[in-house]
Amino acid sequence: MGKNLVIQTDFGLSDGAVSAMYGVAISVNPTIRIFDLTHDIPQYNIWEASYRLYQTITYWPEDTVFVSVVDPGVGTDRLSIVVKTVDNQYIVTPDNGTLTHIKKHIGISEARIIDESRNRLPRSGESYTFHGRDVYAYTAARLASNVISFEEVGPSIDVGEIVELSKTIASIEKGVIIGNIDILDIRFGNLWTNIGRELFEESGIKYGESLEVTISNSTNQLYKNSMTFGRSFADSHLGEPLLFVNSLDKLGVAINQGSFAKAYDIGTGANWKVSIRRVPKRG
Repeated sequence: MGKNLVIQTDFGLSDGAVSAMYGVAISVNPTIRIFDLTHDIPQYNIWEASYRLYQTITYWPEDTVFVSVVDPGVGTDRLSIVVKTVDNQYIVTPDNGTLTHIKKHIGISEARIIDESRNRLPRSGESYTFHGRDVYAYTAARLASNVISFEEVGPSIDVGEIVELSKTIASIEKGVIIGNIDILDIRFGNLWTNIGRELFEESGIKYGESLEVTISNSTNQLYKNSMTFGRSFADSHLGEPLLFVNSLDKLGVAINQGSFAKAYDIGTGANWKVSIRRVPKRG
């Protein structure tokens, strides 16, 4: 029985690029099961590609094969690799930082360079700008369909050599919880931080407490206000801000039935800092 194939790109769906990847996979195996993770990663945003893999991968069965193509370095000397996670999933991707969150939070047991002399779409050797179709979709479909084994992908490389993006660790300093805004819950405009629920528990903060939240980027402070730490959106009134634990067991910042990101023009990444502390007592 073949494995599932899940595809993520920054291609969008306004042209035929994703359809071409589907066609290559189906040409390898007409019965292959193909699913979309997303094709709406912002162009060239490797960080978001890394996070969306982390957000999704643990909910898929063992042996699922993922393809992630956010590849501003296509045609350069960056490696094309397939990794096996500690949970026996496979990811086919350029080695450009896309595996940062998987490597840090899930774990990678093995990695192999794609041998393009064996694992490349036939008659595509003169194409250098669509590895998603010619190398990644083709190799992933062969792996998911058991046409090749993981060992037949190509030569192994040291997992420690896999490229990682800079990633800040959340911490507690003098009673203040400090972290980053990693990503947006795009449709609803909620902020997802890198602050884990366990860190909150370590600080002794309980549900229902009022907390002061400050958000800044590398140049400006954009938000500072108090809000409630709630179990759900029902713990706040319409239009009120709140802190909550999201689906990845991280702290989120939201407006009840509103977009926090749009309301305060908040972005994501290493330069976007959030700090949380108990509201100082007056007097």
